Amino acid sequence: MTKKGARMAKFHRAFGVYGILIKQQQLVVVKKKDGPYKYRYDLPGGSLEPGEFLQNALIREVAEETGLHVRDASQVGVTSFTYPWIFEDFDWNQHIVVLYEVTAFEGELSEEVPQFFGQDSFGAELISVDAVSNLNSSPIVVQAVEYIKNGVFSTKETSFDYWDVLSQD
Repeated sequence: MTKKGARMAKFHRAFGVYGILIKQQQLVVVKKKDGPYKYRYDLPGGSLEPGEFLQNALIREVAEETGLHVRDASQVGVTSFTYPWIFEDFDWNQHIVVLYEVTAFEGELSEEVPQFFGQDSFGAELISVDAVSNLNSSPIVVQAVEYIKNGVFSTKETSFDYWDVLSQD
């Protein structure tokens, strides 16, 4: 990642759990309000609290971001993405993702969710898997759609040379 004489790239590492939820034959997504996926669709999920188990973090994050309550989920796989992103004193991000398929959940989808420190979601919505693209979604949503369509989760890690953090315009 460095050229001779160039400074060493500084990587921020993000780790989170995310869920694939299908409701009314559409994918449950959240609209991000912050971070590298700002104004893009992302899967409900996020970081673990200290000492929190993966599945407990999934249950908590899905509830906070969508209003839905996970009743059953199974882990699909783990992957990571790297891309340039200026954040604090970092210039790259490595996003490590543990993906779950949520097979049972209940509740009403919340288009607006309570806002608190650390909440990076505007709320949830349903979208067709055909509406997902690299231009409007996080890489994990794109990979989740491939899993939905093909039944296979690729653990191939991906590095992007360019990543555009969107503005609301």
